[in-house]
Amino acid sequence: MTRLKAIAQGIPQEQLMFGIFGTLIVVCSLLGIALDKIYLIGVPAVVLVAYWTVVDLKKVFWLLLFSVPLSVEIPISTSLATDLPTEPLMVLLMGVSFIWFLKNGLTLNTKFLKHPLSILVLLHIGWAMVCTIGSENFIVSLKWTLAKFWYIISFYFLVGLFVKEKKDFKYLVWIIALPLSFALIQFFIRFGMLGFAFDKVNKVTWPFFRNHVNYAAILAVFLPFVWFARFWYKKGSFNRRVLFSIALLMLLGVYLSYTRTAYGAVFIAMGTYFIVRWKLIRAALVITTIAVLFVMTHLYTNDTYLDYAPTFEKAITHTNFNNLLSATSKGEDISTMERVYRWVGGIFMFKENPVLGFGPGNFYNFYQEHALNAFKTYVSNNPDRSSIHCYFLLMLCEQGLFGLLFFLGLAIYSLILGERIYHRTSDPFYQHAAMAVVLSLVVINSFLLINDMMETDKVGSFFFIGLALLVRLDFLSRKAGAKIVSLNKEK
Repeated sequence: MTRLKAIAQGIPQEQLMFGIFGTLIVVCSLLGIALDKIYLIGVPAVVLVAYWTVVDLKKVFWLLLFSVPLSVEIPISTSLATDLPTEPLMVLLMGVSFIWFLKNGLTLNTKFLKHPLSILVLLHIGWAMVCTIGSENFIVSLKWTLAKFWYIISFYFLVGLFVKEKKDFKYLVWIIALPLSFALIQFFIRFGMLGFAFDKVNKVTWPFFRNHVNYAAILAVFLPFVWFARFWYKKGSFNRRVLFSIALLMLLGVYLSYTRTAYGAVFIAMGTYFIVRWKLIRAALVITTIAVLFVMTHLYTNDTYLDYAPTFEKAITHTNFNNLLSATSKGEDISTMERVYRWVGGIFMFKENPVLGFGPGNFYNFYQEHALNAFKTYVSNNPDRSSIHCYFLLMLCEQGLFGLLFFLGLAIYSLILGERIYHRTSDPFYQHAAMAVVLSLVVINSFLLINDMMETDKVGSFFFIGLALLVRLDFLSRKAGAKIVSLNKEK
């Protein structure tokens, strides 16, 4: 024993740790194969994450971001699923964060917490807790609220804690872009073997993406980051060329996803670029609000919405993309009309309980008894237990009017703040970062109009990441502006 101790003392600590970890990998792999217990092969990864959690929590945070594009959705029951490895990592980070906060709370800089966006985030989750207490199904709502907690802590507060400098912004882009590129390339290869056929796209999105919409969403959402991050590097540099290549691959990936929402979201983001450049974000938001109110008033007056009920026999599934686009314009696409069926049910749910709603996560449990048979389609029995397909309406029927207003506050104020940061700073780095975040949030909000993907790690994570980055950019741009003013005074 003494001899082994002497040998160990003569080995550098890094080499000793590498040797121990390597031995652990070999032993666990052999045991897993010999005992036919494949899960034993994952033990070294668990040990490594546990070690990082104690020694350097930031590494676990970066591991979480790296895992987002490669996470796999695993069903646990007919009503419950988890994303591996992202969700366990979020739970771990939430638990450690609470311990860290209890230890360092008195010395913590509360500047980030006092920012208006942080206050809106706290109101958003705080109201969800209130609605959970008054929920029609408390257990379902409690699960939803807990999941929301670890999303917000992992992707908002920890991003605010760890992403503080330009190098952190760069690292964030790369640590997501590289695994996403891997997932994208394997998609191209597998889809190419099937001839890039529209009716085969969902067969090749697994295991990293639930379906072609989930796949297209993360590409469209992260595309602005990759596109503008290339300007952080000199022309002709290797990093700039790589990011430009990844951006082109992502655009091709969106095109081959055959996802109408993604196409529309990308074009809306392109238009938003000029809206931000010309300082028109407030005007655009006012026009959008007036348009939405006009449409809602028109549909509600004299029950006009009933005129848009589909013809049951014609609302079918299409296997040709061109036919799908044509059917959508005619109100004969089953996925579009099934959305209308659920939207109508959601609005009647809101009318029944306009203040607290039915409780977070409870749309599926109550919407069919509030829906109208006139809007029924072939898939209205909903075997997949999917939700309303409009996150804004989901907030309305599950968390009442205040739930919607708090979320709209987040969505609207973040865009106004992003435009303000873009024009406040003269630093191209901060300008490109602010524009990337704003366009990413616009893409997310576009998806949320006809989808409800905020509770997925492929979309919801980037919403809170974007908000946290805006807060950091707000502080950094103010600091940079103050330095410029100070230098001008000295001159």
